[in-house]
Amino acid sequence: MPVARLLASCCCLGAPSPSSPLPTDSKKEEIMAAAAAAAADSEVITHRIVEANGLRLHVAEAGPAGAPAVLLLHGFPQTWYAWRHQMRELAAAGYHALAPDMRGYGDSDAPGPGAAADSAAGAGAGAGAGHERYTAMHVIGDLVALLDAVGEREPVFVVAHDWGALTAWNLCLLRPDRVRALVALSVAFTPRSPARRPVDGLRALYGDDYYICRIQEPGVIEAEFARLGTELVLRKFLAYRDPGPLLMPKSGWGSPDDEVPLPSWITEEDIKHYASKFDKTGFTGGLNYYRALNKTWELTSPWTGAEIKVPAKFIVGDLDLTYHTPGIQDFIHKGGFKKFVPLLDDVVIMKDVGHFINEEKPKEVSEHIISFIKKFS
Repeated sequence: MPVARLLASCCCLGAPSPSSPLPTDSKKEEIMAAAAAAAADSEVITHRIVEANGLRLHVAEAGPAGAPAVLLLHGFPQTWYAWRHQMRELAAAGYHALAPDMRGYGDSDAPGPGAAADSAAGAGAGAGAGHERYTAMHVIGDLVALLDAVGEREPVFVVAHDWGALTAWNLCLLRPDRVRALVALSVAFTPRSPARRPVDGLRALYGDDYYICRIQEPGVIEAEFARLGTELVLRKFLAYRDPGPLLMPKSGWGSPDDEVPLPSWITEEDIKHYASKFDKTGFTGGLNYYRALNKTWELTSPWTGAEIKVPAKFIVGDLDLTYHTPGIQDFIHKGGFKKFVPLLDDVVIMKDVGHFINEEKPKEVSEHIISFIKKFS
């Protein structure tokens, strides 16, 4: 949903029909705040489509052209919109923020299966899914081509969350020449295990109902999401604060009648914005990143044991489910992380904060980002 449409929908909500109940004072304040934020965004954030790596990629931009560039990479189930708060702050600090919709998301192209992918998938599970076009190699190719297309030939700052963070670590591993420094949110770098494919490891750890395992078979989880409805699926993900593993039982991930209250940091208009994009694209593009995990593992075997040679900062909430993966806290705090990321500058653990950290604590996260990248500006 373009910012202008978001503002229009906020205004419509402010004028209920005679048959609708009048909004409460708190609801009026929420509507007015959303409208004000949308109006501010419309002045600061611009949008364009860029041809890159054979795709049409939508990119949101803020800040002066020619200023130091900051590439912002979102995760699942989000779009560029996850960075709306940081884009305003980065622009005000004199940076040029670039937030693309990653392939498969929002207003960017969503590649489907190609002949090679179909042939490789064969007649087994995954045939025709197109997920082999969502490996780290493909997505990093998008980012390098995007930077070239917008004229950013020098190394850029990268800020990334969730799947964006995983992509950013791989970008630093494969093309460190394009990255000046990295701020990674929620997902720490972990070295490639030569012994076991990642999905196999997760299945052994958590079982078949673990969400990444449930996602693997194309079409199955899409049908479950369709049963629940786009808005409810988004609410379930974005409101999730349990540090334990996210399970999606085969018997069903709840009922379409479930009520999921939103946390204070996300509004109904934010949910509607995200839903407008996923209603258009479906969830398959985003899910294909998970389905390509094992293929990326195969392709990156030459980098087994390699270090990340880019200055980095890591920020995670203490309620983030990723921070409670068995062994990860020891890895982060007892030397393993620093061993593989020798230029790791700082690790920040934010108290009482969940997974969607850049939206839950936008001001604090923006301050951490700007204070770190200023060291290299």
